This record gives sequence, structure tokens and C-alpha cells, in this order.
Amino acid sequence: MKAKVFFSRTITPEKVLELYQMCGKELVGKVAVKVHSGETGNQNFLKPEFWKPIVDHVGGTVVECNTAYEGTRNTTEKHLKTLEEHGWSKCFPVDLLDGEGPDLELPIPNGKRIQKNFVGKDLANYDSMLVLSHFKGHPMGGFGGALKQLSIGVASSYGKAYIHGAGKPKKMWKADHDSFLESMADAASSVVEYFKGNAVYVNVMKNMSVDCDCCAVAEDPCMKDIGILVSLDPVAIDQACLDLVYASDDPGRDHLLERIESRNGVLTVEAAAELGVGVREYELVEVE
Repeated sequence: MKAKVFFSRTITPEKVLELYQMCGKELVGKVAVKVHSGETGNQNFLKPEFWKPIVDHVGGTVVECNTAYEGTRNTTEKHLKTLEEHGWSKCFPVDLLDGEGPDLELPIPNGKRIQKNFVGKDLANYDSMLVLSHFKGHPMGGFGGALKQLSIGVASSYGKAYIHGAGKPKKMWKADHDSFLESMADAASSVVEYFKGNAVYVNVMKNMSVDCDCCAVAEDPCMKDIGILVSLDPVAIDQACLDLVYASDDPGRDHLLERIESRNGVLTVEAAAELGVGVREYELVEVE
């Protein structure tokens, strides 16, 4: 069974909302809206104004978690200040899920590398999730999209170290690389299971640098913008983004692909599909 992925080459806040409505899933109850708040100094992250129509439509609360490395988002105090400076808390209700401990532990009985995931405890306050992802490269994962937002994004500060270390947080930067990628898939599966289908995924292929929005000093975008994708399947939407990069004739494409391929980024998608998080086969429904 192929997943539906709605796609438009028009990149506007209004088009995000239009594609969301086309996917036919109205998020219910209290909606957590996962965004990337952007490291201070990063020029590529998607700003609150871009996401405002969709967040207002679902009546959601913007949620984030602290990082596991030095910067302006690794403590609750600093992260709340960054959320304010970047305009998130001016535009929306904001909840730092792991602002106060203890973490919420999610089981992953069928995990390839890890059997539990540590997320911000406030996740328990929400009934559904809207995952807003900026698709681009990533220094470790190769690329960042829906699966990264579900895994590293929703994980607490400790949980991020746990995933990076493939279950050994003290080995955060020293774990076997493929084990880290498969741990991301494991962690993503636990969040998908937690919301039991009450989730929608938006990937925006804009400002595509080889670097993540977590980098204070990031390379400028290396290829032209491609579009907006919306799906109920996090595996299919990430696969569709990868395929659109491969299909592009943009001169900067190879630079981005070198980052993705050199980090074996597709392994996270493959592992997530094997875990049943979603499917890699999809129907791309293009909208003007």
C-alpha cells in the first residue's frame, strides 16, 4: 500500500495549510506542534511567521526540547530565551517538553539498537502532534526531516545523548555511526506508536544547506528551493524528499547529496520502514 504525499513547488505559509487540509487528517485534542527553534546565529531555520497559519489553524502549542551540546539551547533558561528572541513565544504558546525533569520513558520492544527512548515528560499532555520539519542536510545524520524531528527532536537532552550513543549516552559522539542512525529510527518509532496515528508531517524543502538548523555557523543553502510536502507517513515523506533531491538538475544538488551519502543518511529511512514506522513506497500528489 503506497502512502500519499502531497507536494507543491509553491512555498508559502498558505500553501502549507492548503496541503495539510488536503491530507484529510484533522488533529484532535491538545496538539503539540514540533518545530526547530533554531540555534542562535543560524540563518537558515524557518521562522515562526512562516508557520503561523498552520499552527493557528490547529490551535497548537509549539514544543521543543533542550539540546545535548553547548550552545544557546542546552539549558531551560537559555532555550526559553532563544525561543523568545527568535519570536516563537511571541507568536504562539510554547512548551519546553523537558524544561523540568524527570523524563518520560517510552518503550521500544522491537528496537534494533535501543529498547527505550527518553522524551520530555510534557509530551504526556498532548493528544496529537503536528511535525513541522525543515528538510536540509545534517552534519551527522546526513539529512534532517520528519524522522529526525520525531527522534532527536522529541528526545529530552538526556534522550538525545542516549540516541547519539546508541544506548550509551556517555559515548554520545563516539558510537558506531550506523548504530546511531538506526537508534534514530528506533526512537522515531516510539513517538509514532505513542500518538497512534494522530500525527501529520510537513517537510519544507527550502534554504537547503548541508548543515542543520542546530549549527550556529552553518553553510548557506547550496541548491534552489524545491517545495512543500505533507503526509501522514514520516517514512514516505522523507523518502520523497530524498527522491526530489536526486531528481533535481540544480548545480548544488551534488554538494547536498555528498553530505547525505557520506553519512549514509538513507539508513534511517530504511530502518524506520523495517520497524513499521511507515512505507518507502508513495504516490506523489502534485498540487499547483
